[in-house]
Amino acid sequence: MKNMIITNNPAVAEKKDNVLFVDGSAEETLIKVRDLVHQGYELISHPLAASLRMMFSPFRSVILGKKSEKMDVFSTEIIEDSIIKYKMHMDFRKRDTANDDDYQMIDLILLEAALHEQSATW
Repeated sequence: MKNMIITNNPAVAEKKDNVLFVDGSAEETLIKVRDLVHQGYELISHPLAASLRMMFSPFRSVILGKKSEKMDVFSTEIIEDSIIKYKMHMDFRKRDTANDDDYQMIDLILLEAALHEQSATW
């Protein structure tokens, strides 16, 4: 089963297969991930960035795995909590759009690392 990548990062959409591109914000990307998790997809990568600075990135890429008949409770809790945390942080800060090219590149590198780690693990 090939993974599905949900992203609003044009650099990811350009370089990767099996991408669902979200023409919107990082928050809209997380909401799309939540909708897919509610349909039965499982989270492979964590939906939030690993650092607070990356939280302000306007780009987000999340890896989803196989779809099953039942909703994965663990994935559901993670994505729901992630959306709440994202909104809490962004209520007090503005998104950093001045460095879009850098954020696109970092998001792509982090995604590739997660894909490589997953293939090595499984």
